[in-house]
Amino acid sequence: MPLVNFAVSGQGTGVAQTVAVKGADYVIETDAYPAFGGEDAHPSPLAYTLASLSSCNQVTSQIVAKELGIVIEAVRFDVSADFDPTTMTTGAESPDATFQDVRITAEIRTDATAEQLERLRDEVGRRCPVTVLFTRAGVQVTSDWTRVDG
Repeated sequence: MPLVNFAVSGQGTGVAQTVAVKGADYVIETDAYPAFGGEDAHPSPLAYTLASLSSCNQVTSQIVAKELGIVIEAVRFDVSADFDPTTMTTGAESPDATFQDVRITAEIRTDATAEQLERLRDEVGRRCPVTVLFTRAGVQVTSDWTRVDG
């Protein structure tokens, strides 16, 4: 398949930024927590990073489920991670200057068997571009998927 280009352009003042997405009729507003100089008026880039991981897992799960013949009726992804702000806020070196221990918890309403759900989880972990970004950066990502009823 050919490469697909994604592009954004951001501008702002202070720590707040408005990001235009190439080819889209919407913008993304960002801000930062007060501890980082912001007003917390919009999600922070770090919150958007975890939101991207959640959303990308959902998109990828639908692609993989279709291939596996699995029906996903609904899904809930909860994503959390620990972040060491030392390097960002002070400039001091820290070996852990990014997210650590990213945890994905999924509750999926599906017709999948336990084995199919495990395969779905593993394939999504292997194929989701945002998950791959984290894992190739050396971040530990754990993913716990559970089938739930209606």
